[in-house]
Amino acid sequence: MSKHATQPISLFHGGIIRSALLDSLKKLDPRILWRNPVMFCVEIASVITLVTFALSLAGLNKEPAWFTGTVSVWLWLTVIFATFAEALAEGRGKARAASLRKSRTDVTAKLLKKPEFGSDFTTVGASQLRKGDHILVEAPDMIAGDGDVVAGAALVNEAAVTGESAPVVRESGGDRSAVTGGTEVIANAIIVRITANPGETFLDRMISLIEGAKRRKSPNEVALEVLLVALTVVFLLVCANISPLSIYSVKSAGQGTPISLTILVALFVCLAPTTIAALLPAIGIAGMDRLFQKNVIALSGRAIEAAGDVNILLLDKTGTITLGNREAVAFVPVGGYTERELAETALMASLADETPEGRSIVLLASKSYGLKPEALPLDAEIIAFSADTRLSGINTGGMRYRKGASDSTIAFVKRLGARTIPDTLEDVVDKIARGGATPLVVCRDGEIFGVINLKDIVKGGIQERFQQLRSMGIKTIMVTGDNPLTAAAIAAEAQVDDFLAQAKPEDKLRLIREYQEAGYMVAMTGDGTNDAPALAQADVAVAMNTGTQAAKEAANIIDLDSNPTKLLDIVEVGKQILMTRGNLTTFSISNDIAKYFAIIPAMMLSIYPQLGILNVMHLATPFSAILSAVIFNGAIIPLLIPLALKGTKFRPMPAEKLLIHNLLVYGVGGIIAPFVGIKAIDLVVGLLTS
Repeated sequence: MSKHATQPISLFHGGIIRSALLDSLKKLDPRILWRNPVMFCVEIASVITLVTFALSLAGLNKEPAWFTGTVSVWLWLTVIFATFAEALAEGRGKARAASLRKSRTDVTAKLLKKPEFGSDFTTVGASQLRKGDHILVEAPDMIAGDGDVVAGAALVNEAAVTGESAPVVRESGGDRSAVTGGTEVIANAIIVRITANPGETFLDRMISLIEGAKRRKSPNEVALEVLLVALTVVFLLVCANISPLSIYSVKSAGQGTPISLTILVALFVCLAPTTIAALLPAIGIAGMDRLFQKNVIALSGRAIEAAGDVNILLLDKTGTITLGNREAVAFVPVGGYTERELAETALMASLADETPEGRSIVLLASKSYGLKPEALPLDAEIIAFSADTRLSGINTGGMRYRKGASDSTIAFVKRLGARTIPDTLEDVVDKIARGGATPLVVCRDGEIFGVINLKDIVKGGIQERFQQLRSMGIKTIMVTGDNPLTAAAIAAEAQVDDFLAQAKPEDKLRLIREYQEAGYMVAMTGDGTNDAPALAQADVAVAMNTGTQAAKEAANIIDLDSNPTKLLDIVEVGKQILMTRGNLTTFSISNDIAKYFAIIPAMMLSIYPQLGILNVMHLATPFSAILSAVIFNGAIIPLLIPLALKGTKFRPMPAEKLLIHNLLVYGVGGIIAPFVGIKAIDLVVGLLTS
């Protein structure tokens, strides 16, 4: 098994560290740094202290050069630590993107003149393909672009996308028709209709998202940034007013010296929310990277955060809860017809059905009764399945062959003049449905011949995952087009909390809107074209990678493993991001309490000696007190980078207990840590300057 795209990358991988250090220096460019207003202000403050250091060296500043120089160095380090945190988070994504790029080559494609096997083709480069083109892909060709299979079936190696080397079947019809550019056909041949222009493919989008190049800030992140800017402006105004106040105080008290520019700058930087401002960009980028490690691609930060608050999960049954490829396992005749007669009629009704279910009916009729599938008659009118009619079949030779849901088929034959329905039909349908299978009723014109037993298989281990979701307060609802009896049997086996049977696309949409209007955050997982409207409406829309292109385009999260309960991982990462931001914000603000006791007594001591009582840490000198606070303010950032990248550990517990726990750890811890840290630094500074 190859997991080249999703291998865990160490936080401190040598190559990533070197690249991040270089990128962190590039991010010092004011044209880039202004996007982080707090750190942009710290950079301006660093320039100011650099000037005061130069003045001290020239003898034009009364403060010692060692003091102004050290303050300047640590303010610059504070900015560099902030840009390094962001660059390190981006670097991990770039390393993964580089791995993906190795699989993206400009392969050649067989561009068809007509979308059918045997048609003439011309060989072109993948970059020349356009949306709507049809290409022939034969083993061992690479698929040249994203698309849908419109003819044929093939085994496809999708390791370039999922990292999983086990091949998967991609075929026309049904919900397993989507293919991704850069993957390889290893058996058989397919015709693919291209659905994305060059540069807009799924692999291109993955690379951009992983690198963070197109990561848009989520509403929560924007709101927090506004708060940080507001706090910064407040502290800026406070520091600006301290200078004239100190001049007035010196004149009134007749002693001391006005507060210097270096000290004012140090005070501003220490009081501004630099810790969370430095780590905020890295938290969001790292969250998307953690999801990618789980083989999930988040197309927006908003979706991840919304996942942290999800309490309703809707799951499409076929291909999501069940394996998806239902198989015909038996023909059950009614009304005096024989199994062979039923098989012949079912075969005719399935001649034009390219879905896996339709093919399994043809295969069962062929193997069990020696029936040979005929070519589709020239006069045949194909009746495709739709969510409204829930029937499919053909019209040929003056006959109407249909198969579909029981109620739909009964309504169809009645419209054609049928006066009676076989007495045993209802019992047969109920028996098959209660066994968790899907009954398809078969008819020709106004006569019902019997029922096809389509067997559904629930995915292994799904019950345990649903139990985990339930323990997190998430209600699971299975949505299916099956009749209520089949739906109830599958729901009971899969252990979902509720189900919606005989659901049309508009029913799914209505159910989501009802829950949203009631104040719930709704997540939807699906893989079919008929799931697309519901996916577009849901707060969190998770599309299976095995699904159709329409489902992927409507979703904001794509699960490369096509595991419907992957939402559990998505929820955990969403909660981790929200908790990490909240915890580091609490820690950052709590830090200021200790800084007040360090800087304010030191800077005002020469004017008001009485303030010495506030020097509860017994810091050696005013210079060492201010310098210790500045050093702690900068040094705490790299110490917290691992937490920002890994995220706060999620603990499944009630919100009230979680809040109390985090306040104790990061609130109280944020008060105690700087008292200890500043005092320790002061002792070292005292030894070095004595």
